[in-house]
This record gives sequence, C-alpha cells and structure tokens, in this order.
Amino acid sequence: MGGGTARGSRAAVPGGRAADTRVDDDRDQGRALASSRRGRLPLGARPAEGDGIDRLTIAVPVKGRLREPSVSLLEDAGLGPEQPGERALAFPCRNAPVDVLLVRAADVPEYVQDGVVDCGITGQDLVRERGARVEELLELGYGSCKLEAAVPEESRYQSVEDLAGARIATVYPKLTRELLPVEVELVDVSGSVEIAPRLGLADGIVDLVSSGNTLRTNGLRSLGQLFSSQAVLIGRQDLTEQQSADTSRLVSMMRAVVEARAHRYLMLNTRESGLDEVCRIIGSRSPSVLPLAEPGMVAVHALVPSAEVWRLLPELEAAGASAILVVPVERMTR
Repeated sequence: MGGGTARGSRAAVPGGRAADTRVDDDRDQGRALASSRRGRLPLGARPAEGDGIDRLTIAVPVKGRLREPSVSLLEDAGLGPEQPGERALAFPCRNAPVDVLLVRAADVPEYVQDGVVDCGITGQDLVRERGARVEELLELGYGSCKLEAAVPEESRYQSVEDLAGARIATVYPKLTRELLPVEVELVDVSGSVEIAPRLGLADGIVDLVSSGNTLRTNGLRSLGQLFSSQAVLIGRQDLTEQQSADTSRLVSMMRAVVEARAHRYLMLNTRESGLDEVCRIIGSRSPSVLPLAEPGMVAVHALVPSAEVWRLLPELEAAGASAILVVPVERMTR
C-alpha cells in the first residue's frame, strides 16, 4: 500500500506540532524512534565475565509467544542452552561460546542497536515500529502475524481508503503512519486495542492479528492487511571482525534449522514406468532414484516443502507409489 502519513494523533502527536510533522514515540521530533539504552540493562541480567574467551550475546524474549520457539531454535541449532532458573535473566549455552539474555521483546531492537547485545530475536513488527538501526539477519519462520486495519461489523467503512479522516486506535503509530494510504487521526493506546471502538475512543483500529479470532470475538472485521511479520534474528551494524565471524556462524546454524523445518524428506517405491509421473507430482527435477531388488521397481527420495505434504500423499498413492515415508529433517544446507 501507499506511504501516506497520519494527519494527527491524540496521544502520539503532542499539540503545537505541524500537521505533517513526524514525531517519534519518545517525543523527539525527526530522530530515530529507538532512543539510546546503552548501559541500561540491569547488571544482574548480564552474563558473568568469562575466562577471556570472546562470547557472543543474544537477546531472547523473556515471555510471550516468541520465547519458547526461540529457545527451541537455539537447542535445535546445537547450541545447547542451559535451562534458566525461574528468576534468571541470563544463561550460557553448553556447546558454543554464546550467552543468552532474557529481555522484553519490545526492547530487543534497542539493546541490539546500542551494543548491549550482539544479536537478538524479536518480531519484525517491533523492529519496524521502533525504527532501530539494526540488520535483519534471518527470518525464523515462526511467530507469524499480520498488521491489519479493522472496524466494527456495523461500520460504514468498507476499505482502508475509506478511513480518510477517521480516528484509529493503535499501539503501532509509526507503522500506521507509514502504511495507511490515507490520512487519519491516531489515538495512541496501550493494552487491549480491540475495545477502543466500543468505548467510543476510535472509529477503527490497527493491530496485530494471528488467526482473526480476537477480532471476531470483539465484533470487528478486517479491512485489509498492512504488514506481514514473523520472528527475525537481528544483529548490530558495528560488529568487530571477530563478532561478525561469530554472528555469521550463528546465522548459518540457525538457517540450517529453519530450512529443515520448512521441508520433509520423502521416500517411496514406484514402478519405473510411473517414475516420470511421480517426479512430476513431487516437482523435483533431480530426486534420488535407486533400483530395488524387484525388477522394474525403484525407490525415490526427495526433499519436499512441509506445506505440500497434505497434497502430495493422495496424488502419489493415485499414481501407484507405495511404502511412502515422510520424515522430518534435522538440519539442511543448500
């Protein structure tokens, strides 16, 4: 969609500003949204000093829907993260010189930007909203959600273009300004945005949506998607040569897991006469084909996208494939 700007904001844009003036969340006009946080991480959250070996530090959400998948990713990548105590804010990895810090997901972009940590895992929506100066190193394939505009079911608005001049409640003022194609009046809120229209605070909302159940439960309907987000690994822009090498190694290990999770290893038997049809269904131009003891029979091995398995199995059975096995892949490099 277009890059229109919001006309004003009840809470996000203080009075006295020009209507077309950009004002950041920290109320600093014309500056980066992510204000400096260097040195503001509590000392108790920092990993203990080691024996002189350089260690990479990575920030992971302390709670919420991204925490468990993020720790699981570190485990599957072979880092061997220690299980933290109930109140622990930092813990080491057994198999790699990496320390993990547990912080709020919304703070991760700023901690990475300011050099408090070398890299971190958070949502793309938070990186964009905070305007942090970081590099997106790898999309991680989980935590998917969409930033959508929504209005009450009975509302007269039928598209995002119809929202011109409307009052829009959101906790994402920066993204809303950037992504809405029309000028609106922003109502900066925190907490449950969905209730704002019912309270008369706004005509509609802009908020993150996963399944859409929360919108429906609160009598809202979507007018369209503005932005698609997922968990992402981000890194600092001012790494030393050693830190850059360590970060590249971490990215490589994580990418191997992310790629593997998106695929399955397919094995099946088929007659040689039906091989071309099986390969067409699989969509692989170069599967592994092995002769079997029974004349005229071959085994076919191939990597297939996980999302395609539900479609492939019945089609392969109809094409005469037998002994079909689908197994997960632990790591994969291209």
